[in-house]
Order: sequence, then C-alpha cells, then structure tokens
Amino acid sequence: MLQGFLFSVLAGLFIALQSIFNARLGEAAGLWPSNAFVHGSGFLLALFILLTVSSDLSLTSFTAVKPHYLLGGALGVGIIFSVMQGVSLLGASFAIAVIIVTQVLVTFVINYFGIFGEPVIEITLTRIVGLVMMIAGFLLYQLH
Repeated sequence: MLQGFLFSVLAGLFIALQSIFNARLGEAAGLWPSNAFVHGSGFLLALFILLTVSSDLSLTSFTAVKPHYLLGGALGVGIIFSVMQGVSLLGASFAIAVIIVTQVLVTFVINYFGIFGEPVIEITLTRIVGLVMMIAGFLLYQLH
C-alpha cells in the first residue's frame, strides 16, 4: 500500500510539472508540434528503458488484451492537448484542480458500474460526503 501511495504521489508530481512544461512548449511551438514532440520523446525514453531493462522483448502479450485497451496512447494525445489548452487558458492550479475533480468523478462512475472490469463500489454516505467536500474544497481553493 505504501509503495502504491508513493508512486501515486510521484505521478501527481510528474503530471503537475508536465502540464506546465507542455503548456509553455505549446505556447512557443504550437499545440500539435508540441504534442508530437512530447509523445515522440516519451516513446524514445520508454523504448530505451525497455531495451536496457527488460529481458523479455516479446510483444505477444498485447494480443491477450481487449483491443480497446490499446487506445491508451491515442488517449494520451487527447490528454496532452487538453491539458496544454486548459493550463494555457485557465492557469496551472485551476486547470489541474478541474482535472483532478473530473478524474475522481469519472472513476467513481466507472467503479460504481464496474466498467472496464474495475471492482464495483457502492454509493455510501461517506463517499457522497467525500465527493461533495472535494468539490467544495476545489471551489474554496479558487476564491480570491
């Protein structure tokens, strides 16, 4: 559990930094050239890590998953574009706060209905209060 928490914190750090870096890159170079550069450089780094760390370079495991799960990279293009636009138009803290609230609400729905094989969760008073508090916290955070 601790390891999962630490990786999640690290992901939050990376996402916050990447969002700002990508927005500034997009403002200077354009959104689509920046998006292509971001994904291209990410691909090269992932390929380098794969070739230096992994002992199994077989790609046959990709045939074992449902085809729609292979769309993660394509979704990444939409993510990078949307985050760059959001940060540029709203500012980093506001855009990231909207993104976080949206992620929690969407994943709540996904878990509630068990979509994509995710474990089903029940709607409880505690969860509803938590969601309301999160949204209220977001609104309070944005007050000047």
